[in-house]
Amino acid sequence: MIRAYSPERDADALWDLKRQFELELGGNTGGEEKSTKYQDKVDEEYQNRYLDWTRRCIESDPDCISIAEVDQSIVGYAFVLPENFAMIWDAAVLNEIFIMESHRGTGVADDLMQSVLETAKKQDLPLDRLLLDVDEDNERAQAFYQRYDFKKWGDLVARSV
Repeated sequence: MIRAYSPERDADALWDLKRQFELELGGNTGGEEKSTKYQDKVDEEYQNRYLDWTRRCIESDPDCISIAEVDQSIVGYAFVLPENFAMIWDAAVLNEIFIMESHRGTGVADDLMQSVLETAKKQDLPLDRLLLDVDEDNERAQAFYQRYDFKKWGDLVARSV
């Protein structure tokens, strides 16, 4: 079942999934230095900031975070930035999608992606696009997004501040 995120009942589960997402991202898409940075990042302060931010986002758009529930357990989530962020990229942005490893390949990701697409279609966007950032080394995610007809569109660059 896919439903809207409720901070009152889902915050702990969302944080557990977000933490897994960050640790997998750091550990599976870079070297030891990236892994350590991501492990250090997911502390209590980050948790509080993240959950506060998600609360503000759903106040703006109650459907921007979708929860996947199986047998009354939350097993995944998808987070589309609210419409008021659309001017950042002139498009809808899939900020995060994550499914517990035990539920990958079961259709949960497809259900979440349908929710993502519905949320994006409701947004008033300068460009009719849904964007996301995916690591080029994440072959499973690359294949998933290709099934949904995502195509390369530019490149991101970053530097320390």
